[in-house]
Amino acid sequence: MPSPPRFPLSRRHMIRGLLAAGAFGATSQFWTACSSDSTADPEATEPTAAAATDEPLVIGILYVGPKDDYGWNQAHAEGAAGIMSLPGIKVVEEANVPETAAAAETMRSMIVQDGATVLFPTSFGYFDPHILALAEEFPEVQFLHCGTLFEEGKHPNNVGSYFGFIDEAYYVAGIAAAHASKTGQTGFVMAKPIPRIVRTLNSWMLGAQSVNPEATTQLIVTGEWSDPVKEAEAVNSMADQGIDVITCNVDNAKVVMETAEKRGIFCSGNGVNQAAVAPKGYLTGAEWDWTGVYTSYATMIQAGKTLMNGGIPHLFLGGLSDNFVKLSPYGAPVSEAAKAEAEQAKAGLIDGSLVVYTGEMKDNTGATVIPAGTEYKPGNPELEKMDWLVEGVIGEITG
Repeated sequence: MPSPPRFPLSRRHMIRGLLAAGAFGATSQFWTACSSDSTADPEATEPTAAAATDEPLVIGILYVGPKDDYGWNQAHAEGAAGIMSLPGIKVVEEANVPETAAAAETMRSMIVQDGATVLFPTSFGYFDPHILALAEEFPEVQFLHCGTLFEEGKHPNNVGSYFGFIDEAYYVAGIAAAHASKTGQTGFVMAKPIPRIVRTLNSWMLGAQSVNPEATTQLIVTGEWSDPVKEAEAVNSMADQGIDVITCNVDNAKVVMETAEKRGIFCSGNGVNQAAVAPKGYLTGAEWDWTGVYTSYATMIQAGKTLMNGGIPHLFLGGLSDNFVKLSPYGAPVSEAAKAEAEQAKAGLIDGSLVVYTGEMKDNTGATVIPAGTEYKPGNPELEKMDWLVEGVIGEITG
């Protein structure tokens, strides 16, 4: 998905000029039709200011990288494209916004220049301090962050979080990987060891072990959301060790897939469908499906529902059963037996009969992390604290 032509000056450069000119007015110029009382009726459907004045609902979306990265940012850009044609919606976007003060400048510019009353800052590091500070500055604007960082009673009432249980898709992909692997050795390239990413690795490992209990996964952490050099080095190192299936959780999975293809090993994607860059070795992949999520938000907001009046949940979460995530189509190397087993697991995750995190479960140091008789279903707060690696993962993480 190519990025649109960019103007010579970005929003964050333009906002500096606005600041110098003292261009900020009172926040009352923004959308005030909905009450900020969190005890308001969640089903309230008073018209928004946009509806009352025939002005569009302006939604701002920020990406930490390019919109055509074959990964995290592209998945969100595809979601944004999916709502651009909705009546009464105007989307403004900016790509390559780092997790620095530049993010705050871009968001402020979208609010002041473009009239955005809803922002989707899509990268983890935008939340603290940038979103939190701006939420206090602009209490009428809704900040919907992609992650699970919102805490009731701690964060501003006009801040919310949305996220998908993509680890469910990784579990299914792990099944396909175990069937394809001749060595029982798989690899995982990870950007940063935060709980929701660690969970994708553990789910991948558990899916593979459901097929081959002796399967292992070598972990390499790059430390950056996108670092093509480190990602290629990680894949080559794993291939040199005899690992024959690789997946990842990085912003731009293209390099991982391409390098695996060059080395003649199998790969499983992340974020969007990467089959085009690895036509011989691509098995499947764990994909986001943000169009439905963004459409749901837009529909709720246009109906007068907000975070502030209680009409929109502060945590909006879902998995395979809610169409927040999906599997890439199976590639040619995936056998019929593998497809059947993967689809059976997928059905179990959708209907709730399969619970991945069920005790007793041990980490890769031998310590019990989930006691016998305990199960953590999707959305359980314990899963959001995950700072351990399941048995079978080779490597370590630090907090």
